[in-house]
Amino acid sequence: MEPITSAQSPDVQNRVPQIHVSLSRVGVTGVEKVIRIGAPGREQPYHARLECFVDLGPAQKGAHMSRFEEVVNDAIGEIVVGGTAFRAEDLATRIAEVVRERQDALRAEVTISARYPEHKPAPVSGITTQEMYTVHGTAVATEAGTRRLVGVDAQGMTACPCAQELVAGRARERLVDDGFSDEQIERIFDAVPVATHNQRGLGTLYLGCVESETIAVEAQELLAIVEDSMSSEIYELMKRSDEGAVVEKAHRRPRFVEDCVREMVKGVVEGFAGLPDGTFVMARQENLETIHQHNVVAERFGLLGELRAEVVTGDHLPHHMSMREWLDEAGR
Repeated sequence: MEPITSAQSPDVQNRVPQIHVSLSRVGVTGVEKVIRIGAPGREQPYHARLECFVDLGPAQKGAHMSRFEEVVNDAIGEIVVGGTAFRAEDLATRIAEVVRERQDALRAEVTISARYPEHKPAPVSGITTQEMYTVHGTAVATEAGTRRLVGVDAQGMTACPCAQELVAGRARERLVDDGFSDEQIERIFDAVPVATHNQRGLGTLYLGCVESETIAVEAQELLAIVEDSMSSEIYELMKRSDEGAVVEKAHRRPRFVEDCVREMVKGVVEGFAGLPDGTFVMARQENLETIHQHNVVAERFGLLGELRAEVVTGDHLPHHMSMREWLDEAGR
């Protein structure tokens, strides 16, 4: 019996399934790639994880899974060879558009998450420290065009305002009992930050544009907003002077998890005045509690125009469009 060649092998994926039901998303997850980008001799490694999906009609048994990998490799090769600046959303866009074409799909969705280093100085000593961040890019390609998202994850430190006021109240009672005047007590509190419990915060911020628009947002701009929303930045490498400065800064800027999200929203409204009202925004903060076994989370998502109005006037809508809703509107 002669072996079956690739040209003769059956195309099982294109067969009609026994159950005629369309599928919302079919694809691959957990795809890992190392991407080196930059001018010769100055390449930067990015460890990236990708997810690729297409819709599938009721008359097709399966997607061609190998085509996802082919498109990912081709798109990465184009960027590396071209030496262009890395934008996760641009790479996601390129992959989504080609995947949609090769899979003959109505819709393709690609998400990329890449870890990469930034170098920044410690606050007092100035010693350079390497910090790791995550940048996200998502693209949904349809016949109407491609809808894109860019996002970042950053860590920081928060100090609890509630516990700080409790500690301050107890300290005030002791100082009054010891004969200190109200004016002296206020001077003490101004000079010495009051203790409280702390959390390590995980902040996330996304901006997205619809098919008819493009936005040029640098990941560093988003990272600056996220880190500034918390009580203090954190650093992998610090001298004693840096550690003291970080702790003091955090305790002079106590913030709830809710405060962090509101600070991010305010930072986007003030920092991206040129972006259209239809820009999608998602801000999320998770704090890892120290005096509880649970963590705390806050989120805000919606359109930039709605957030602008709310920041200025306080008026708000009862329904906030989620990221999933915004992505699912692609092509409609």
